[in-house]
Amino acid sequence: MNEKRIQEVIEIEKQAQQLLATASRAAEDLPAKAEAEAREIIERARASAKQEAKKLLEQSAAEDEATEIMAKSQAKMGEDDLLAEKNMEKAVAYVLQQVIGGS
Repeated sequence: MNEKRIQEVIEIEKQAQQLLATASRAAEDLPAKAEAEAREIIERARASAKQEAKKLLEQSAAEDEATEIMAKSQAKMGEDDLLAEKNMEKAVAYVLQQVIGGS
């Protein structure tokens, strides 16, 4: 019976060695797997950042264009106001000339 126990212990030791070998191989693979996963995460983050940057640049370009259009419109309105003021002076002078000259 003692012999049977010894055989069981030897078998258990073999199984433990096999488990240890399997775990050691898995542990050796972990750094490579972790590095591959990290690279994948970094690449996804980089792609996302590029997409966000592109979106921000497009938005900025649209805002710059809107600002430029607004500035041009305000300048044109200023020119129109000056022209209207100048024409108003001519119109008043004409009306006065007609009133004074017509009497």
